[in-house]
Amino acid sequence: MDKDQVKGKVNETAGKATGDDSQELKGKLQQEAGKIKEKAEDLKDDVAGEINKLFDKKDKK
Repeated sequence: MDKDQVKGKVNETAGKATGDDSQELKGKLQQEAGKIKEKAEDLKDDVAGEINKLFDKKDKK
């Protein structure tokens, strides 16, 4: 869980506790942004790994 997800959960919980729909929504959006960032990082790592495999194969020839 990244820091945006944690901050989002805090904002969502605070919004629910205080009845502040705006803060609750902000928290949910922060959590989703955090999930997207996490998936983007995973994708970046996967692509880098595949590129490295291609270069390793090329170097072996």
